[in-house]
Amino acid sequence: MKAIICNKYGSPDVLELQEIEKPLPLDNQVLVRVHSASLNFGNLVLLKGKPFLARLAFGLLKPKYRIPGGDIAGVVEAVGGDVKHFQAGDEVFGDLSVCGWGGFAEYVTVPEHALALKPSNISFEEAAATPMASVTALQGLRDKGKIKSGEKVLIHGASGGVGTFAVQIAKSFGAEVTAVCSTRNVEILQSIGADRIIDYTKEDFTQSDERYDLILGVNGSNSISAYKRALKPNGSFVHVGGAESQLFQSLVLGPFIFMTGSKKISNLLQRANQNDLIYVKELIEDGKVKPVIDKQYKLSEIAEAFKYFQEGHAQGKVVLTV
Repeated sequence: MKAIICNKYGSPDVLELQEIEKPLPLDNQVLVRVHSASLNFGNLVLLKGKPFLARLAFGLLKPKYRIPGGDIAGVVEAVGGDVKHFQAGDEVFGDLSVCGWGGFAEYVTVPEHALALKPSNISFEEAAATPMASVTALQGLRDKGKIKSGEKVLIHGASGGVGTFAVQIAKSFGAEVTAVCSTRNVEILQSIGADRIIDYTKEDFTQSDERYDLILGVNGSNSISAYKRALKPNGSFVHVGGAESQLFQSLVLGPFIFMTGSKKISNLLQRANQNDLIYVKELIEDGKVKPVIDKQYKLSEIAEAFKYFQEGHAQGKVVLTV
């Protein structure tokens, strides 16, 4: 089978398309023929080995996981003897980031707890765009942000993979959603139901008199004190992802900045969760959430896909067709 191999940290040009042996499922595993996969921030970390602390999990000198790729969608080809919930022919999707990665390949073996049945009303490409980004948005809003119906919620970084899911999931909870984006992304956020859109090239939400119950900062570029200022009393700021400087602000400076008063700060490290994936599947099948795809590439175009993705301007997700 064909697979993308990463033998050293570096730029997208270190990735190679190679022919390797097709895997066989263990007793607790499902063999999936991959139809589509998508790129996430974690894939960039795995590729570049940055921030350096990530190498404690991914390999100090070279990648521990030779085949990258977390989000997949495909068809079950075979199952191990202990697998209870899937059978050959099932259409599935899942997040492999906590079980060895390996999604950028024609076939992958996966523990059944990493998969769910694919939503019946979307394509394989849309399904592959969903797992990591949607679960991140869900966990940030529901688990960290304690979102409630009627609250005023602001999504900063609303046009990317996590952001487009966050806008729709927040709406599904009954929130009034303000989305922050650049001019080129206004239309896409209108199409997915944002109640209000702030074009950050024309308006700085942190300088407005508007206050929010919950702010989800996806790779947020503002200072922590600015986010705090934009919150209502008892409001919450949830930080998701970002560069090392942003993580330092959030993890180290944030607790001190939020030490006084009733406003709260938290940081989200998303964890793959089958129940959360099923929850999102049901939202999609109910028509409350629709994956947004910017560009699609072939598996052989992996370097071009990563180069575009790392620019940070994708509207929704970047997807590979396998």
